[in-house]
Amino acid sequence: MSTAEDRNRLDRRLLLQAAIAIPAAGAAVAAAGANPAHANPLAMGRSRFDTESPRFALAVLPDTQYLFDADSSDPTPLRATFRYLVAEQKEANIAFMTHLGDVTEHGTEEEIALAADTFKQIHGKVPYSVLAGNHDIRSSTDDQRGDSAYLAAFGPERYASIPTFRGASPDGYNSYHVLRAASREWLVLALDWRLSDNGLRWAQGVLDAHPTLPAVLTTHDLAWADDEGAAQLSGNGKRLWDGLIRGNDQIFLALGGHYWPPGRTVLRNDSDNDVHVHITNYQDRYYGGAGMIRLYNFDLVRGVIDVETFSPWFLARDPADRSPLEAETIELTGPTDRFSLSIDFDERFKGFAPVPAPKPRPASSVMPRGTVGYWRFDASGTKAAGTPGAPVANGALVRDLTGNGNDLTVSRLHSSGPDALTWSDDHHPGQPAHASLRFDGGKSPDRGAILTTAPDAPLNSATFTRGYTIETHIMLPEPFDGDHSWMGILSWEGRNGDAGKTTGWSPLEPTCSLNLSPERFLQFVVYPQAQDADPTSWSHAVPVGRWMHIALVNDGRRTVMYVDGSKIARNPAQPSTGITTLGKPFVLGATQFDEKFGQGFYGWIGDTRIVNRALSTRDFLTPFA
Repeated sequence: MSTAEDRNRLDRRLLLQAAIAIPAAGAAVAAAGANPAHANPLAMGRSRFDTESPRFALAVLPDTQYLFDADSSDPTPLRATFRYLVAEQKEANIAFMTHLGDVTEHGTEEEIALAADTFKQIHGKVPYSVLAGNHDIRSSTDDQRGDSAYLAAFGPERYASIPTFRGASPDGYNSYHVLRAASREWLVLALDWRLSDNGLRWAQGVLDAHPTLPAVLTTHDLAWADDEGAAQLSGNGKRLWDGLIRGNDQIFLALGGHYWPPGRTVLRNDSDNDVHVHITNYQDRYYGGAGMIRLYNFDLVRGVIDVETFSPWFLARDPADRSPLEAETIELTGPTDRFSLSIDFDERFKGFAPVPAPKPRPASSVMPRGTVGYWRFDASGTKAAGTPGAPVANGALVRDLTGNGNDLTVSRLHSSGPDALTWSDDHHPGQPAHASLRFDGGKSPDRGAILTTAPDAPLNSATFTRGYTIETHIMLPEPFDGDHSWMGILSWEGRNGDAGKTTGWSPLEPTCSLNLSPERFLQFVVYPQAQDADPTSWSHAVPVGRWMHIALVNDGRRTVMYVDGSKIARNPAQPSTGITTLGKPFVLGATQFDEKFGQGFYGWIGDTRIVNRALSTRDFLTPFA
């Protein structure tokens, strides 16, 4: 809570709590240093936290001072919060908890002792940091204040057994943690209520010693907000911004408490990158905030941080027994309490921790047992590979790198011109070859280009009765202009009716094809070798302007479609054994109807592979563990 001087300077109604979301959460990090526990990165939580999962949570605990207030103290809500964090650590993948200061109301030995005892409930189970607020020490002092009851209980010695703890400033009031989460290390700075010049130099030294780690800065007094949640830096926040945050691109999230209501803003640092500044504080709410926590749920796959705020104490109660105030405080859903931050983590961190681009992988490394066809569009796949943007000539040969004789030959549909098919160096980031083909197919008039196997290619008659995996990489243009409904991506030529199939939409459609519906749903329709049926898989609406990996996996019994390693929902349950083929060519870039091609594919196609057995997601061309 702000001091009397602060209250005179700022209208209490305008004070906003800066939420400290520490995006650098991780559970036990192996590291060298003074802490012997660093040798065991899983010491905390007994492996309950998955350091390699791309999804993890950072728990933020703001001002608890009214729960430790002389003879009116009641740590019960905080005990419930700690029980929740320990119990849910594995399920929610909770990496770390950070307290934003004002642990107690008066900073007396009695209050501090009760708080320190309460924190034993989480100690050794979930790693955490605590920093001093103005109510925990003499508020007129900075981190050079010397001894205090707070320092004795929450100083560096407390964290010595926590594997994430890496060190503290000489005065003991500032500390830092290095966490491993989402397969990388993150830095968390826990800074005193008032950082001295010595403290600023120490913090800069920590950043300088860890120049590639994304950093979350936590402190007590950082920003305040108006009643709409629009935050701005406080006086102390401006000092931290000018003296530390703006010049260190590593700091992407800065969290504070002290003020209410909560709020947030985005500032641009000296590298012209976003820094998210949040205020979190709920001491003005019922029961002194009731041990309210905020979870910052990091998802590095989706590129978001989903934020939620709730009271585990009230959550644990039987709904029938909750009082009206408990019921309205159990979860906060306003725009400053429940929200999502969109962050392209690789892009945001590239200035100090660039992710090295994957190198191309040789064909020999991605042809597992049973590979019957593999095509790529770089120099290893075709001697005729040209410069990006140049037309691919009719008659150009794309080799089947398995050596099985399923080479593809280029031709254009109808009277299509050179631009119907061009070389490209664009590619899926996980694709073995760093090249693709750009197809410019369409309707009115029908146009496009195709790549087909020779009339005697073995693939033309393969039936795959023991299963198969068909993979390709595609990207649809953005904007997705024109009508491209039911364009084909790949197929086998021929009519299913000629194979004696009777169940389909039309006997004139091909025996196997991957297409795109008007709603941009992927459609994989196959006429099995062993059944008179046409089981069809349908995806969700797929994105534009982004590369996708598509896999069609059949185990000899049923077929499952995967998009980017994720199984789609609408996979048919009916039996499907093999693919009915008629000895006619396999095609990339279009689908026939009544043995005639209409429009061609519109977009990019990258590495494509067919294996005569079911593969797991980890064995895909672009592997998904």
